[in-house]
Amino acid sequence: MLNRLIVTMLVVAGAVSALPATADIAVIVNPANNSTLTTDELTRLYTGRSSALNAVNLAESSPLRSQFDEKGVGRSSAQLKAHWSKLIFTGKGTPPLELATEAAVIEHVTQNPNAIGYVDVASVTDGVKVVLTLN
Repeated sequence: MLNRLIVTMLVVAGAVSALPATADIAVIVNPANNSTLTTDELTRLYTGRSSALNAVNLAESSPLRSQFDEKGVGRSSAQLKAHWSKLIFTGKGTPPLELATEAAVIEHVTQNPNAIGYVDVASVTDGVKVVLTLN
């Protein structure tokens, strides 16, 4: 009986430690960009309903991307993938550029005045301006 209790406690502890940590996400633009941003505008940018700024995404495999999809766009990654598949198939849109790392997103935004991206708040540098924080 005691062994079963210990095994159960270890399984629960392992499951809890396996839960992904959620990060505060900084939505960033080039410092020369004077844009302000609402979550509604962010959703429009990342669903192709606005081209006011050039959105960049992290790679699909990035855990921060799935968190951004949920917190920033209000959809799951699967829903967004289906949305973009439909737009691409009908010729009505091109998804945001995908970059492999947060450093690449920062570099891209730093070099492109009309770019918008997102990174973990802890990754923000002086080369970008935070216009929205998602937590």
